[in-house]
Amino acid sequence: MAEKIYAIPVNDAFEKDCECPVCLMYRDIEADAISFTLGPSYMDDRFRLQTDKLGFCKNHMQMLYDKENRLGLALMMKTHMEKTNREIEALAKNPLKGGLFKKGSPVVDYVKNLQSTCFVCDRVKDLYDRYIYTILYLYKTDDKFREKYKKCKGFCTGHFGRLLQDASGEMSGKMLDEFVKVTTDIYLENMRRVEDDVQWFINKFDYNYHDAPWKEAKTAVVRAMTKLNSIVPPEEKKSNKIYD
Repeated sequence: MAEKIYAIPVNDAFEKDCECPVCLMYRDIEADAISFTLGPSYMDDRFRLQTDKLGFCKNHMQMLYDKENRLGLALMMKTHMEKTNREIEALAKNPLKGGLFKKGSPVVDYVKNLQSTCFVCDRVKDLYDRYIYTILYLYKTDDKFREKYKKCKGFCTGHFGRLLQDASGEMSGKMLDEFVKVTTDIYLENMRRVEDDVQWFINKFDYNYHDAPWKEAKTAVVRAMTKLNSIVPPEEKKSNKIYD
């Protein structure tokens, strides 16, 4: 039953004209997690216990701020700061011999741990892992999805690696061999396509190409950003097209 629920957004992403359907899914998961964090849930004590403990990474703190729910963000920041200050103060009263900031001291370990946790990251990771599993599950069990997968425009480098990595735990034998070959072929073919578009973009700045058509080069740099760094333009969400 769970596979059927997650199959809907997976199929939707692979039907879109984009450079990496996994990037689209990840972006939507992240946006939903940000909206949830600043929704009515922030008034729930159980929820606030989690945000107080985990805090937010730099990237997601900026995304929360950009949502412009200043009161909701302030309330979460206030109780998180209270907890952090209280616990660091308690640890600082009994530092290890050699100094408060000695490597391996309770305060240093506390700060390092706090900087490595994020409520939104944890929420995104759980659903993202399920979507990756669903892609692999559908490839194994759904002929229509398999054909859809083969016709996509490939993946960003990071998601290409993730798919190959996880496939080894979900597939074996001929199916695994086929998936690795298909995924690698799709990735390389489309990376070369975008590479050619980037080269043509560069050519257009040479006066010898002044009168030549742009072809697909006008969006080459943006699409290359998706391929190389999993960056999807935010305006895509409104139009359901990554590149206008």
